[in-house]
This record gives sequence, C-alpha cells and structure tokens, in this order.
Amino acid sequence: MNDKKRLVIAITGATGAIYGVRMLQVLREKDEWETHLVVSSAGFVNLKYELDMDRATLYALADVTHGINDIASCIASGSFKTEGVVVAPCSMKTLAAVAHGFGDNLISRAADVALKERRKTVLVPRETPLNLAHIRNMASVTEMGGIIYPPMPAFYNKTDSVRAMVDEGVGRILDMFGVDATGLFKPWTGLGG
Repeated sequence: MNDKKRLVIAITGATGAIYGVRMLQVLREKDEWETHLVVSSAGFVNLKYELDMDRATLYALADVTHGINDIASCIASGSFKTEGVVVAPCSMKTLAAVAHGFGDNLISRAADVALKERRKTVLVPRETPLNLAHIRNMASVTEMGGIIYPPMPAFYNKTDSVRAMVDEGVGRILDMFGVDATGLFKPWTGLGG
C-alpha cells in the first residue's frame, strides 16, 4: 500500500515553467510525497524555450507522468486519492476550462476532479494585464473553492534574485499543502523580525 501523499502538478503553456519545475525539484527531496505530472503541448514548448529543458529531463523529476490526452489516467478519477492539484503556470485557456468544467484534457479534468472532491486546487496564472473574462474565470474558480495564486514576489525580502522570487512562490504554494518549505521563503514576522 502506498502511504505517500500524492500531489498532481500540471504545467501549461503560460510563461513561468520554472514554477512547476521548481515544485517538482523540491518535492523530489520529500520522501513522503509522490508527484503526478501532466504537461500540455504548449507547456513543453515553453519548457524548452524558457529553461532549455527537454521532456526526459522534466519527466525524471516526477514520480509518475501522465499524457495530456490520457483521460483514462488514475488522476482523472476522484477515487484516486490526492492532496490536490497545482497548475503552475496556468494559461488563461486552462483557467477558462477549469472555471467552466470543460475537462477537454487531463489537466482540466484533474483540476475538475480536485474541485468536485473538495481537494485543494491551486492555479498559478501568468498573464498580465487581465481582461474581464480572465477576472470572471478567476472568480468562478474561487467560488468553487479553488485558489488563484498569481506568483507575485514579496519585496520585503529585499532580493533581486529570480531564483529567490520563484522559491518564495513555490514555498508558499507547497506550504498550503502542508509540505515543509523551510528555507524556500522567509515569512513576514513584522517590522521587528
């Protein structure tokens, strides 16, 4: 029997593939966690463009990988227990699919399953500026219990390192799932801290 906690991580074609990759890297070091990865075709394009990373290198970071069109995958069913789903980064197309329950691929289906099972569902949108459709879709996902987490850095940490800004976002997201994110970000402790 598998006693590991399972987390689905999805990477879409929005800019910011580093968020999903960094999450996988952190969870790879956590023996009590099992990652299930699904990537859109545009996600692979951005992975190559932004990080010069190929599919095999990415897949090596995950415990289990799933094809984008594998609707018969275990993560497409609510009977497969997970802690939830993180879509990082989340394209506006995927946001719209999740907001409207349009399970057209395994990413939107896995998010739909997490929402219907009342499991934590975190979407990390990477788009700016936002139009009204984007905002309404974010509101819809929020009303269903999902969490919209735009990866905005906290400038009180006084860093100019992209890696530190990414780690902060990743650490705060993983913290929502109970993952020990010690060292990834410095929580605000007040002006005296």
